Amino acid sequence: MFAMSARLNIGLVSYLNARPLYFGLHKRFPEARLEADLPSRLASRMAAGELDLAMIPSVEFLRGVGLHGYFALPGAAISTRSAVRSVKLLSNVPLRDIRRLALDEGSRTSQALCRIWLDGVHKVRPESLEELPIGVPPEESTADAVLVIGDRAMRIDESRYHEVVDLGEAWNRWTGLPFVFAVWAARPRAGIDWDALAKALCECRDDGLRHASEIAAEHASRLGLTYDECLSYLTKNLNYFLGEPELAGLKLFAAKAEALGLVPERCDVVLHRSRDLACRD
Repeated sequence: MFAMSARLNIGLVSYLNARPLYFGLHKRFPEARLEADLPSRLASRMAAGELDLAMIPSVEFLRGVGLHGYFALPGAAISTRSAVRSVKLLSNVPLRDIRRLALDEGSRTSQALCRIWLDGVHKVRPESLEELPIGVPPEESTADAVLVIGDRAMRIDESRYHEVVDLGEAWNRWTGLPFVFAVWAARPRAGIDWDALAKALCECRDDGLRHASEIAAEHASRLGLTYDECLSYLTKNLNYFLGEPELAGLKLFAAKAEALGLVPERCDVVLHRSRDLACRD
C-alpha cells in the first residue's frame, strides 16, 4: 500500500488489453478514485483536469505535452512488437481505392496510426473521414473501409472484407519498431510521489502478467473468445513494457503524426525520469 498526501484520480482503460496493467491497483492505492472508460474519453477527461493520471492514447499524450504539461510514467504501457489482433483496418475495396474511411471512436491513437500507415505505405489520404460509434457494428458502415479496435475487433468475421490489415503488424513491418498505443500519462500536481507511483504501476503490471490466466478465464466468455485466444492475446500479442525500442517507436510515430498535422509541431516525448526505475528493453 502506498500513501500519498493528495488523493489520486486515476483513469483506467475498460478494454481487456489494459487489465494486466492495473491488476491489484485498488489494493495499493485504496484511497484513490479509479474510473474505467474508453481511451478516447479518458483523454478528454484528462484534458479537462478531471484526472491526475490515466492510461490514454499515445497521440493524446503527445498533444497534451505542450498544452497541459503531460509527462509519461516510465516502465509500463500498452504496445505490440507484432500482430496486435485488436486494431484492424477492414476494407471493402483495394487499399489504394479507399476514399471514405470510418474510424472507431474508441482510440484516437489507432485513428492516427491508420491514417499514417495508409499515407506512408499506400499514398492514400481519404477524402472523407467519419466516426464509427462504439455501438454501431462495422458491417453497417457504408464507408470504403472501417477501422475497428478493442475487444470487438477480435470477433470480426474477416471473410466478408476485401482486405484486413492488422495495424500493429503493419507498423512493425514498415518501421521495424514496436508500436505504443497508450501510456500512463500524468499532469503536474503537488503532493504526489511520482517515483513511488511509477514503481507501483510496474508492480501491478508484473502481478497482472503473472495472473494473466486468471484474467483470461474471467473475461473470455464475456467477450465471445476462448480461454486460449484470450490468454494468447494478453501474453503474446501485447507487450506491456515501455523500454528503449518502444520509446523509439513512439518518437517515430510522433514525427510521422506531426508531418500529417495530427499533433503539434516540435512535439516531444516527455518521460518522467524515476530514480528507481529504468526502462526495460
